[in-house]
Amino acid sequence: MSSSNPAGEHRRGGGFGRIRGTDLAAVLHCAVREALLRLNPVTVAVYLLDEDHAELHLAMIGGSPPSLFTLPGWMSLDAPYASARALASGQPAVLVDPDPPEADQQHVPPYPYVALSVPVTDADRRFGALTVLRLETFGTFHATEHADLQEIGNELATALAQLAESGAAIAAGPTPMLVPVGSDPDTSICTPGWGVSGVPGSAGTSLMYPLRRLDDLLNQATTMDAIVGAARHCLMSPFRAQALVLASAGEGRLWVLGHSGTSSGMVRGLHGAGLDARTPAAEAMRGRPLFISDSRSTAADFGWSDGESQAEAYLPLIGGAQITELPFVGSGRVVGVCCLSFKEPRRFPPEERAVLRMMAGKLGAAVERVELNTKQRAVAEYLQRRLLPPTLRELPRMTTTARYRPATVTSKVGGDWYDVIELPGERMVLVVGDVEGHALESAAIMGQVRTAVAAYAAEGHRPAAVIDRTGRLLTQLGTDLLVTCCVVALDTLDGTAEVALAGHPAPLVLGPDGTVGALEAPANMPLGIDAPEAYQGREHTLEPGYVLMLYSNGLGDCTASDPDADARALLSAGSREAGTDLEQLADHLITDSSPRHRRDDAVLLLARCEGAVGEDGPRSGDLHIQRRDLQGVKTARDFVHDRLSSWDLTDMSDALQLIASEIVTNALIHAGSDVDVRLRAFADHVRLEVRDSDSNPPVPSPLALREEENVEAEHGRGLLIVEALAGVWNSSPNGRGKTVSVEVPIAKAEP
Repeated sequence: MSSSNPAGEHRRGGGFGRIRGTDLAAVLHCAVREALLRLNPVTVAVYLLDEDHAELHLAMIGGSPPSLFTLPGWMSLDAPYASARALASGQPAVLVDPDPPEADQQHVPPYPYVALSVPVTDADRRFGALTVLRLETFGTFHATEHADLQEIGNELATALAQLAESGAAIAAGPTPMLVPVGSDPDTSICTPGWGVSGVPGSAGTSLMYPLRRLDDLLNQATTMDAIVGAARHCLMSPFRAQALVLASAGEGRLWVLGHSGTSSGMVRGLHGAGLDARTPAAEAMRGRPLFISDSRSTAADFGWSDGESQAEAYLPLIGGAQITELPFVGSGRVVGVCCLSFKEPRRFPPEERAVLRMMAGKLGAAVERVELNTKQRAVAEYLQRRLLPPTLRELPRMTTTARYRPATVTSKVGGDWYDVIELPGERMVLVVGDVEGHALESAAIMGQVRTAVAAYAAEGHRPAAVIDRTGRLLTQLGTDLLVTCCVVALDTLDGTAEVALAGHPAPLVLGPDGTVGALEAPANMPLGIDAPEAYQGREHTLEPGYVLMLYSNGLGDCTASDPDADARALLSAGSREAGTDLEQLADHLITDSSPRHRRDDAVLLLARCEGAVGEDGPRSGDLHIQRRDLQGVKTARDFVHDRLSSWDLTDMSDALQLIASEIVTNALIHAGSDVDVRLRAFADHVRLEVRDSDSNPPVPSPLALREEENVEAEHGRGLLIVEALAGVWNSSPNGRGKTVSVEVPIAKAEP
C-alpha cells in the first residue's frame, strides 16, 4: 500500500484457484490478501448477508490503522453505501465525494478515501460484497480495476459456495476478523510526524492513540468544559494546533461553546456569525469538512481570516454519526463545528484527515449528549420552579426567605417544595415537603399536594388536620409515591407554634441567645399510606426574636449517621457567621451544606420574628410594578419617598430612592417580569427588598473590567452605587427568582 505506487500498477496474485480453504476464515483471508496485492488499496473488507438476508455484516477487514476502523460494522440493504449498492445492482459500485467543491474553492478534498465494491454472488446464491478503499490522491478506480476486483469477488463466491455445500455456515461472526497489513516498509503508509520512521505500522498506530484516549475522556464528560478539555488534550495538542474552538448553531447563527489556546481572533469571528455567511465554519456546518493548508486560501476563497493562523481545519460535528465508507453523508445531523488553527502553514495528510474526521464524530456525539442533558435539566428545573410559590408572604412581625437547590447527579425533576400561607389575625402557615423520586410524576404529585395543603390551611384547619386530609386525598389519587411533609402554624402576636409532621424532619428553632432546638412533634406516617390513626400535632410557645428553620433531607449529607444533629450544627454555625441577617443566614446554610454531587433536591425555609418599633410593630409598605411599565422606576422612587416621609425618615429618602432606582431598573430590564418592592423600618435600620423572576444574581462591574468579561454584568456600574450607599446588600434566589435586599442604618439623633 505504498503511496508511491501509482494508480493502475497492479501486482497479480495468480488468477483463479488461489482463493480456497477448509474454513470460512481461511477463504476470506485469501480474498482479502488477493485484493490487497492486486489493487493496492489501504483497506479491504468482506461483507456477508445475515441469516434473514436483511443486512450486510462486516466479516473480515484487512488494512492498517486508522483506515481499517473507518468502515461500518453492518448496513441495511437499501443503505447508500457502495457495498449495499453493489449487491443490490449486481454490478461494481464506486463511491466518491458526492458534494465536490465549487470551482472557486481551492481547499483540500474533504476525506481521504474512495470506495469500490463488487457483489459476491454465484448463479444460485448471494453471499455479500467485497469492498476496497483507496486514498483519494490515487484518483478513482479504472475499468481494469473494476474487472480485477470483480474477478476476485467471483472466485470468492465460488469458494463460499463450496463451503456451503459441505455444510459450513456462511455468516459473519459477532465481531469482524481484523487482518493487519504493512509488514513490508514498502507497503506501509507513513504519515510524517507520527510514529517511528521506517517502522511498519508505527505511524497508523500512533495516530490511533489520541483517538482512543479521546473516547475515554468523552465517556466521562458531563459538561462542555470537560469536552473542550478532552479536545485540547487529544486533538489540539497531538496535532500541534495553536487554537481550538467548538461552536454550535442556533437561531441562524453560530455560537461558541468553548475554546482553548490562542483563540481570541477565531472566537470573535465565529460567535454570532450568520449561518448564511460564506465563511469556512458556516460551510462546515453544512456537513462538509474543510482543510486549509494556507490561510491565504481562506482570504481568497471566503474573504475572511482571523489574522492569527497560517492553516486551519473546520470539522462538522455530527450528532450520533458513524464513520462509514460513505463518510460524506453522515448518519446524524450536524450539531456543531470544530475549528482548529495552526501557527505555521501545513499539509493535512490523508490519514490525519481520517483521524480528525473520526474525532469530530466522537466530539459531535458528546456535544449533542451534553447539550441535550443541559436542555433536559433546564426544562426540569423550570417545571420545578414554576410549581414553587412566586413570592413568599410576610407579616409585619415575620420575615421569611427560602432556598431551593436541585440535585446535581440527575437531570430529572424532583418533588421538593415550600410554601408560606398568610392567615387572618397576623397568623402564618409554613410548609416544607418532599415527594420521593425524580420524575415528572414526582413534580405532578408535588403540585397536587402543595395545592391541597394550601387549600386546607387557608380554610383554617389546624396543621394535623391539614396533613390528615391531604393524606386521604393523596391515597385517592392512586399514586405509589410517598410524600413527607412538615406544617407549622404560627401566631406572630402570642408566639405560639403548632407543628404537624408526616414522616418529615422536625423544624429547628434558633433562639435569640443562639441556642438551637427542635419543635418536636409525633413523626406520623408519610402521606400516601393508609394511616391507621389520625395524624397528631404538638403546640409550642416561642420567644420573641426566634428564627424557625424548615428543611428537606437533601439539605444535608445523605450518608450522615445523624442528619438531625448535622442540621442543628449547621444552623448554629450559620447563625454565628451571618449574625441577624436572614438572607445571609440562608446563603450560609445552603452553601455550607452543599456537597459537590448533590444526590437529592434541597429546600430551606426560614422565618424570623422581627423586633417591634413602638407598640405597632415594624412599619412596612409594598409596591407591585408590572413588567414593561415605563413609569415603574419613577413609581418606585415616589413610593420610597412617600413611605419614608410618613415615617419621619425623610433624611434617608435621597439615598434609598437612588438605591431603589438602580435595583428596580436591573430587575425590569434583565428579569423581564413583574417586580415587587417592599420597604420596612425597624428600630435601627430600614430594609428595602426588590423581587423578580430571574435567579441570576446582579453582578457589580469594576470600572476596569475588560469588554469580553463585561457581557454578563447586570448594569453593574449602578450596583457600585448601591454598595457605596447601603450598609448591607444581598441577592438571594428563592426558587422562582431572586430577592435583592438592602439595609441602610438609621442615623441616631444627637442629644
